[in-house]
Amino acid sequence: MGLMLSPGDDDVTSPDVSWSYTGFNMFREWLAQAEGFTLAEMNGFGGDRVWSSASTPLAPLLDHPDHDGSLAPAQCAAMLPRLEAITDQRQHEYGGPVLGRRLDDVRQLVTVMEYCLEKDVEIIFC
Repeated sequence: MGLMLSPGDDDVTSPDVSWSYTGFNMFREWLAQAEGFTLAEMNGFGGDRVWSSASTPLAPLLDHPDHDGSLAPAQCAAMLPRLEAITDQRQHEYGGPVLGRRLDDVRQLVTVMEYCLEKDVEIIFC
């Protein structure tokens, strides 16, 4: 069982990205680290730090429940530049297969977000 993020457009050929729940958590931990904080210190992940104190455009993704719900096209538009910057910054680091997997996850997520913006549909968590 896992999690899939896909456009809310009923088109079965549209792009999507999926993880196991553990894999999605590791992806979010990696993104939080790239943003300069530890996910475990945040409210909802075992810590007391409130999300409004985290200065990142990725907060809607990082603080989203693992299942159900969606991200609006405007949220995707706000996150895209930062996701692309993370990919650009990290692609030159040596991190072996783990880094390669994280960068591939970001690229897939960017593809889904760009599609959602083009079609003006939300990303569905299912």
